[in-house]
Amino acid sequence: MDVVKLTKTRIRAGVWEGVLSGTDRPALEVRHLEAEVPGVMVTAIPDRAGEWAVRVPVPIAALTEGVQTFLIRDKGTGETLSHFTIITGVPMEDDLRAEVDLLRAELDMLKRAFRRHCVETLG
Repeated sequence: MDVVKLTKTRIRAGVWEGVLSGTDRPALEVRHLEAEVPGVMVTAIPDRAGEWAVRVPVPIAALTEGVQTFLIRDKGTGETLSHFTIITGVPMEDDLRAEVDLLRAELDMLKRAFRRHCVETLG
């Protein structure tokens, strides 16, 4: 039996889209904050046997400040096939950039200290 695989194709107009392969009878559920997301559509792709178009409408209520993660799971096995994340709000964006800048600065400091240590121990 083939491995079940879900590949993201795009997010457009508030709908996550992907292609599911490796199964004959897909049954998916999408979860956000432990609640099931309604309106998930799985339809056969014409002329592509064993492949299914998956469409997940992003609920407007989920578009709130911070990071929102959606899990796409196989209903039968409970296995997570894919996920997508939506980040909204200026403060989160600023926080992420500040954290990345801080990590870069710390990495540069460690590189300088390591190089200094190498020079001191070798010479």
